[in-house]
Amino acid sequence: MRRAAGLVCTSVGRRRRTSVGGFGVRKNNNAFVKHIDVGVVFTFSMLRLFSTASVQAQETLPATFGAGCFWGTEKFFEEEFKDALSKLSVGYMGGDTVEPTYRDVCTGQTGHAEVLQVEYYPKKVDYKDLCRYFWRMHDPTTLNRQGNDSGTQYRSVIFYHNEDQKKDAEEVKEEIQKKYKNRHVVTEISPATKYYPAEDYHQKYLKNNPGGYCNHSLRW
Repeated sequence: MRRAAGLVCTSVGRRRRTSVGGFGVRKNNNAFVKHIDVGVVFTFSMLRLFSTASVQAQETLPATFGAGCFWGTEKFFEEEFKDALSKLSVGYMGGDTVEPTYRDVCTGQTGHAEVLQVEYYPKKVDYKDLCRYFWRMHDPTTLNRQGNDSGTQYRSVIFYHNEDQKKDAEEVKEEIQKKYKNRHVVTEISPATKYYPAEDYHQKYLKNNPGGYCNHSLRW
């Protein structure tokens, strides 16, 4: 008997049976005849299906929200949704200047808003629930202002990445408007444009600086 690289050959008279990775192959003087057990085929097929389903379950989608200072927006979303988000990043969107810096955006002249961009698992959290929480953790009735922060860079905005997100955001906005009977929800719902990540020191700012500035709170 010879054993090498996962292959076992045994001689039985004039016929040899070769086993390779669970597949039986009989060899005689006439031809090779493959004998593949139906159960083995079924098992491999199921494993392939499970593997595909697992990959699909792990697929993520982007979502982008502007709710005033992005430090607090990031902190609130991360604490609320945890492992339903695969990635969080703060940055700038909605303006005309290429590669804007924080100093540029703070002038209010670039047209960008401070935003949080996340990658979320749709199997774990629905986009509408992300929108509902977005409206819950900031004041959507103050135009270009959140607390002490004033300027177009602090506007309330949802940047949608496809038509389904646009539809969902508009439907949730109607829900939220009912909560503000005497005030108008001024949140802008616009198509996503080029996203520019903010400087490194802004990322996870409140996690790295627990006593840092934050004017966000849950409204209900």
